[in-house]
Amino acid sequence: MNRSMNMCPALAGFALACMCAALLLPASESADARTLAEVKSLGAISMCANGDALPYASNKPETPGFQIEIGRAIAEGLGVPLNIEWILPRRRANVVNCDMMLDSINDPKVHEGRLLLSRPYQKSGLALGLGRDAEAISDFKELKKDQKIGAMVSSVANMVLLKAGKTTSPYAFQSDLVEDLAKGELYGAAVSMATMSYYILQHPASGLRLVNAFDSEPQLTWEVSVGLRKSDQALVDAVNEVLDRMLADGSLTRIYAKYGVEHRRPQ
Repeated sequence: MNRSMNMCPALAGFALACMCAALLLPASESADARTLAEVKSLGAISMCANGDALPYASNKPETPGFQIEIGRAIAEGLGVPLNIEWILPRRRANVVNCDMMLDSINDPKVHEGRLLLSRPYQKSGLALGLGRDAEAISDFKELKKDQKIGAMVSSVANMVLLKAGKTTSPYAFQSDLVEDLAKGELYGAAVSMATMSYYILQHPASGLRLVNAFDSEPQLTWEVSVGLRKSDQALVDAVNEVLDRMLADGSLTRIYAKYGVEHRRPQ
């Protein structure tokens, strides 16, 4: 994993995994995106993505990431090709003027006046990565005081764990956190579901496990949608139709599975 991408998982996949305040800022109101009619007239739709953020997105043709694959499927369902605008921080979306932002947190208040949201298509958030010899648990509250858990420094996860009386070790880079877990220097790690799942897929001999242990904590689990910038309800409806088909035929589940990620369908 690229160290520059791991100050906060949100930079990698726009998943808002550590709720970085700067990344919660939606695109500038002054930027123009496209309505459904304009997309059809132009003959293409664009999405913002990070070119070095697997499993979310990548500019490598052989491993494009699940965001790119979902974006392509949406574009195909709309009957147009997908143009990808490669950016790093989410707040630069207004500069490249892309239409879609995948994995937008499904909260209209966060995006009010700037993004319209599709129906949610994935339950995302943080998971608990556990070392090879860790005991089986289902909730982070079952962790014992002497079991050290790695978490991103100053993150919501770190605060939640400390408030619950758990022992944490703060990290600046998510890649270092996962590597120390694999080396046995941590009992567990509070890390994005997608990042942990992809690491386990790539390192099956590591013995690491993923537990959705933060489902009881609303601050650490959320649903994600397609964010449509400065668009119209017609495009939202068209994207929802595509997502409904992908949910019904299992194609969303298959895309996530290619990257070792569980598709957790929103309720």
